[in-house]
Amino acid sequence: MNLNSLNPEQLEAVRYRRGPLLVVAGAGSGKTRVITSRIAYLIQEGMHPDHIIAITFTNKAAGEMKHRVESLIGPVAKSMWVSTFHSACVRILRVHAERIGYPKTFSIYDQSDSTRLVGYCIRDLGLDPKRYSARGVQARISLWKNELITPAVAFDTAEHISARRNAEIYREYQARLIRAGAMDFDDLLVNVVRLFEAHPEVLRQYQERFQHILIDEYQDTNQAQNRIVLMLGALHH
Repeated sequence: MNLNSLNPEQLEAVRYRRGPLLVVAGAGSGKTRVITSRIAYLIQEGMHPDHIIAITFTNKAAGEMKHRVESLIGPVAKSMWVSTFHSACVRILRVHAERIGYPKTFSIYDQSDSTRLVGYCIRDLGLDPKRYSARGVQARISLWKNELITPAVAFDTAEHISARRNAEIYREYQARLIRAGAMDFDDLLVNVVRLFEAHPEVLRQYQERFQHILIDEYQDTNQAQNRIVLMLGALHH
């Protein structure tokens, strides 16, 4: 692998081995190239690809990153986890979902599925759909989940009647998801946090596997994503 195309700061980031590192740089300045070069460097130095996970925020970006890594190190990169947060969580939950009360074959509700189910909850709770729109409440629920706020906490901390109604819808929505053996996109993150907290032996398995965690656009992580990263990285720092 040729590192001559990197500037001194990029080269320092690629070779860094002393713990957590945050790379801050503007758009188009080569941050993703630093990540792919670092992956190649780690493998060249003897790190097995199975011990590296690279996370991006879109499937397209994940595909491009995997292609760039393969162009640097060859087909050995195929055994690496290069994916979005949600895709990585699906892989984990397909193996361990039964430990937190879901079937391994759990369904995944997309945005339209979620909004439709929220609408049914609003209707069946006898609430005014003009005041509580399915799309608006679903967005509120998504924010709660991304901040790791449960329906019970959302209800207990509601400061006015509208917030309490939203929390009631959240509680009903979540109960129906669980009865259906289903998760929405936000549950994929929340439930990996739940899994790791409730089953430290499972967390340890992934901590030992992933000795290097690389995240593109880290500043865009929400509370749930950040929690997963901190838990996974706690063993090897």
